[in-house]
Amino acid sequence: MFNGKMKAVTFSYDDGVTQDQRLIRLFEKYGLKCTFNINSGLLGHPGSLIREDVTVAHVKPRACEVRAIYDGHEIAAHTLTHPALSALSDEDVIREVEEDRLALSEIAGYEVVGMAYPGGTHAMNEHVADLIRTRTGIRYARTTTSSHSFDPQSDLIVFKPTVYHHVEWDELFSLGEQFVSLKPDRPQIYYIWGHAYEFDIHGDWERFEDFCRLISGHSDIFYGTNREVLL
Repeated sequence: MFNGKMKAVTFSYDDGVTQDQRLIRLFEKYGLKCTFNINSGLLGHPGSLIREDVTVAHVKPRACEVRAIYDGHEIAAHTLTHPALSALSDEDVIREVEEDRLALSEIAGYEVVGMAYPGGTHAMNEHVADLIRTRTGIRYARTTTSSHSFDPQSDLIVFKPTVYHHVEWDELFSLGEQFVSLKPDRPQIYYIWGHAYEFDIHGDWERFEDFCRLISGHSDIFYGTNREVLL
């Protein structure tokens, strides 16, 4: 159970970009909690990405700003430099993950134990997961393979989220409506992930606020970070 409740909602957003600040204001407006997965080796880097033929900012906050920006939410690892871990040597996988975890722990002021795989599920494999499980301090690591399920999972090192907000908008709302009406007799988790910069591609901030309004404020739901919900 989650603080005495059978249902929990948690969010996970990747890359540690300046759009996270707008997203945090939205989460705080609705009493929602999120885990933000950050590449500590890229902090302070400016940049942009082209997504669906749209150029969006991909700017990283400075290390000295991170603790204040993410206060009240969870900071988690995303590797130092966002490589495809399956293409690296064992030593480099461990270095990318563990050095990021330790650097973020120092920045955050608490031990970081969570992670999201950079580049998604296709950029990792079972061997990478075993390295992280046995040779780092990571206790849970999120993939990008949607489960479309609310059931808890036994292997937290290859944790599957419920839904990817940007790709699966219809499922996001449909599953949200199902979750709100659910009266379970066993623990259930609705886990949403994405990247905050994706809201800039088609101006989807208001659409996502509609979802936040739908999922928030229910007395039978616990709203927590990934760490609070999974561990």
